[in-house]
Amino acid sequence: MDIQSIFWIGFFIVIIFMLVLDLWVFNKKAHEITVKEAAIWSCVWIGLAMVFNVLIYFWLWKELAFEFLAAYVIEKSLSVDNLFVFILIFWYFHIPKIYQHKILFWWILGALFFREIFIYAGIQMIEQFHFVMYIFGAFLVITAVKMLFESKEEIDFEKKLIVRGIKKFFPISKESDDWKFFTIQNGKKYATPLFVALVMVEFTDLVFAVDSIPAVLAISSNMFIVYTSNIFAILGLRSLYFALSWVMWKFEYLKYGLAWVLCFVGIKMLISGYYKFDIVVSLGIIVSFLSLSVLASYVFPPKKTP
Repeated sequence: MDIQSIFWIGFFIVIIFMLVLDLWVFNKKAHEITVKEAAIWSCVWIGLAMVFNVLIYFWLWKELAFEFLAAYVIEKSLSVDNLFVFILIFWYFHIPKIYQHKILFWWILGALFFREIFIYAGIQMIEQFHFVMYIFGAFLVITAVKMLFESKEEIDFEKKLIVRGIKKFFPISKESDDWKFFTIQNGKKYATPLFVALVMVEFTDLVFAVDSIPAVLAISSNMFIVYTSNIFAILGLRSLYFALSWVMWKFEYLKYGLAWVLCFVGIKMLISGYYKFDIVVSLGIIVSFLSLSVLASYVFPPKKTP
């Protein structure tokens, strides 16, 4: 058995163990996640990712370790954009914080499956049809421009196609029924707001994956590196959500930093046939864009809380 296969096995053992620990030990009973608890778990997940990165550095190949770190930073940063939408979804469907953890846990299980499909398909397309690299690059640049100029509009989720699709299969109940995904009323099965919120979160993640996965593929085309960095970033995202949910509105200029990151990796893909950035240089540029956007948010904070 080669060393990379051992890493694959070790990765899945750690992930399954942590998810079981999360669901049946620390969160066996529904409770509101405190900022302190979320911060501790965020540090745990980031720490696990960094330990994994160090193991790659010493036991696999140094270049792969830098690719993992760069891919992890990109995915983690772009995923923060998801959190803003998650907050809107939970607010719109009146999901109390005590039950948001349940939704995000099931979202992660879905992401483990769907991300693998997206990543495998993306790598296969690039390997079989190299011109797809340039399509991905152009797509990321266009996405970056849209992020820079998009307007902040209030979202009416009732008008979204996915909600209308749910209504075709199940009527949606206004009652929570102890916050189960489905309830029975007058002998008829209804979807609860908890289920609708879960579907919206899963759908939102798939939409964001269309942006983030091509960005990560600009860093590495190694299935092991792309998938593990993606999953480590997502697994820590749930804790990060609860840690930052009260202060995320303060990151006024983060979207501009993310837009420039997408623009950079898009250009990187477009010129990949002529010039290749050193992975350490790429990592430095990505971290610089994100750091400057966060710094600008603190130096020039928003005038009022939305």
